Amino acid sequence: MPPSTTGPSADPEAPLLMARGRATYEWAASRRPFVHPLRTPAGDLVTVDAPADHPWHHGLWFAVKFVDDDNFWEEMAPYGVLRHRGRPTVEGGPAAGRVEGQLDWIRPDRETVALREDRSWSWVDLDPGAFALDLRTTLRADLDVVLDRTPFTTWGGYGGLTLRGAPDWVDTRLLLGAVGTRDRVLGERAPWCDISGRFPSGRHGGVLLLDHPGNRRTSVPWYGSTRNELYGDEGWSNFLCAAFLFHEPLVLAAGEALEVRHRVICHDDAWDVERCADEWGRWSG
Repeated sequence: MPPSTTGPSADPEAPLLMARGRATYEWAASRRPFVHPLRTPAGDLVTVDAPADHPWHHGLWFAVKFVDDDNFWEEMAPYGVLRHRGRPTVEGGPAAGRVEGQLDWIRPDRETVALREDRSWSWVDLDPGAFALDLRTTLRADLDVVLDRTPFTTWGGYGGLTLRGAPDWVDTRLLLGAVGTRDRVLGERAPWCDISGRFPSGRHGGVLLLDHPGNRRTSVPWYGSTRNELYGDEGWSNFLCAAFLFHEPLVLAAGEALEVRHRVICHDDAWDVERCADEWGRWSG
């Protein structure tokens, strides 16, 4: 089958469609690549891009806060950027495929490369009500670097694969592994975390984030909130981060490879612990 792309386009930087067009990869975004919009199989919009409270939140993305002392998270000068070295390769079709490319993490001087990254997003249908996006990324540095975060006080600890959900996705809850239901998670470890709630259509659906057991800091600490008390406001923030740096920074030696793998399952309906655990077992086994 032909690649699942945006179709004919004169724009060499056109975004790429994945998973039957339910996920759009903005690979050429000027500050960092991200997935948005992301929709459930039923068509409900899960993500938001650049919300007013945090305009550097972009749908579904991967980044860390600091490389050494340079900020790669908030888009307030001075900050670093993540850029693909050209259009990613695409193979497969609507039901299963992969986007793969190389990125440079460029420091605020817009010249110095702090990290080099090999990244792939692959997708596969699981059943009529669920599909998976698999992130596989490998980071390398030419010199020793420190990957770090803002230490948690009343906020902080974030960095890694992150989801910012649409504000009209309401009555959401976090289901944290076998630990149980939460409105907020602050560094608790689990192999997976699911966020589910109700969309404007009246349908329910969610996103299940899975942590691969081969990751260096598995089970990953999670950081997130459904309600906007995370930001001191009312409403629904729907923020969830697989925050592998939450408890401490990580030193990446020159030439060392750091591989991070996650599965993102976008599903209709609200899933229970058994369904989430089954999906993690099938993927991680």
